[in-house]
Amino acid sequence: MRLSIVPSISENAVGWDLTRSLANLLNRAHIIGSGPNGLAAAIVLAAAGLRVEVFEAEADPGGAARTLPLTLPGFLHDFGSAVHPLAAASPFFSTLPLAAYGLDWIHGDVPLAHPLDDGSAVVLERDLAQAVHSLGPDGSAWRRLLAPGVDHWPQFAEAALAPALPMPRHPLLMARFGLAAFSSAQSLARSYFSAPRARALFAGLAAHSCLSFEQPLSSAVALVLAAAAHAVGWPIPRGGARAIPHALIGYLESLSGQVHTSRRIDAAAFRALEGPGSAGSPGALVFFDTAPRQVLAIAGDRLPPRVRRAYARFRPGPAAFKIDFALSGPVPWRAPECRRAITLHLGGAFDEIAASEAAVAQGRAAERPFVLAAQPSLFDPSRAPAGRHVLWAYCHVPNGSMEDMSARIEAQIERFAPGFRDCILARHVWPPAALEAHDANLLGGDIAGGALTLRQFFLRPTLRPYATGAPGIYLCSASAPPGAGVHGMCGYHAAKLALRQLRLS
Repeated sequence: MRLSIVPSISENAVGWDLTRSLANLLNRAHIIGSGPNGLAAAIVLAAAGLRVEVFEAEADPGGAARTLPLTLPGFLHDFGSAVHPLAAASPFFSTLPLAAYGLDWIHGDVPLAHPLDDGSAVVLERDLAQAVHSLGPDGSAWRRLLAPGVDHWPQFAEAALAPALPMPRHPLLMARFGLAAFSSAQSLARSYFSAPRARALFAGLAAHSCLSFEQPLSSAVALVLAAAAHAVGWPIPRGGARAIPHALIGYLESLSGQVHTSRRIDAAAFRALEGPGSAGSPGALVFFDTAPRQVLAIAGDRLPPRVRRAYARFRPGPAAFKIDFALSGPVPWRAPECRRAITLHLGGAFDEIAASEAAVAQGRAAERPFVLAAQPSLFDPSRAPAGRHVLWAYCHVPNGSMEDMSARIEAQIERFAPGFRDCILARHVWPPAALEAHDANLLGGDIAGGALTLRQFFLRPTLRPYATGAPGIYLCSASAPPGAGVHGMCGYHAAKLALRQLRLS
């Protein structure tokens, strides 16, 4: 998640202006990559009347939002994203009739459970008033921190997922949020929470940032995810993450758009995609739902030198080490509250989670890693054979790490669920290199589209994030604002910018 306060982009900021005659020539658009952002861009462009084709390198569309049979027959595992608060909250997705194309959201009894070593668990209730009550002495602080975003969620979500905030509709709301979001998780937790349970809950949320808790912005993701939990929940799609791209593709096809799978685009294929143009202009718009490094490899010779330098400097974030489990039964959590949630945060107290994320920031794999887990089959029986279950779990490691974290991840689960190992029927292990091999955008195992440093907060990857400086070529991936998450807004904003420059919007 990236807070959107970069300067706004005027229609002529990229230094070129397409006239209506050129707009008539550019009646085609090609999208490289079929993740939710690429599909969102495709839908916006197709709805504007362009002929749109999407090219996906893998056999299955969706990018990291795929569901695959990885272990045993009948078990369906999410390759990348599993739980989707930002998809449910997306200002763009919510305008589309995706339910008509098979997207059905499922909620747990609560959005999140965080087990502790005393055998209990902190539960994040969806209802804010119930959450305030359950957090005891820190309940009022929780309300003070989150109520503004929850109470004004539609406006807050629109602003937080926007490309820019030159004139926010709710300046006081976003200014208050921005002050908290720029704080480090360490300082925010210290100033707001006194009891270990609320501090542990906040630590698990902050760890989604992939940042050390001493770094600025390490609170931002925690605040957005917590507000989303109360406003829209943390749902999963029935049948797995693949239901999201499948629904988007169904709607795109209703607009006459096409998706081609197993079509990897290299530099030669890119030149063919662009087609013949006029007076040095392209013959088709091209959108990259890829990391900047892929743009350089495929179309680097088309980019201005300053953009090539910026893309080359753009840093990937820490990696994920992931395991998908097929289980003989539900996870035997010691705390019964854990059975109420699809999502689990496994890492104990605040200081332990902070130490885990600090180790990764320092280039080391943690001995006791913070583990994010999801148990979708408790609420969606289509994910496993009757009586069986799946578990999705990962921890953070340094980018490109070769260290095997399997035993450490399983130990963290066993710590809070004694007997877990006895339930394992099969496992599929994903070190960072394997993640990248199955999705070229996950560079070194980075699942966030680039590190959330202060520099890359403002330069994601440049001050003009969607326009590449080359006529007709745009970046629409999570490496552009508003950043990581299954929400489609990077693609939506990139496509809207292109249409404005074509004078079609």
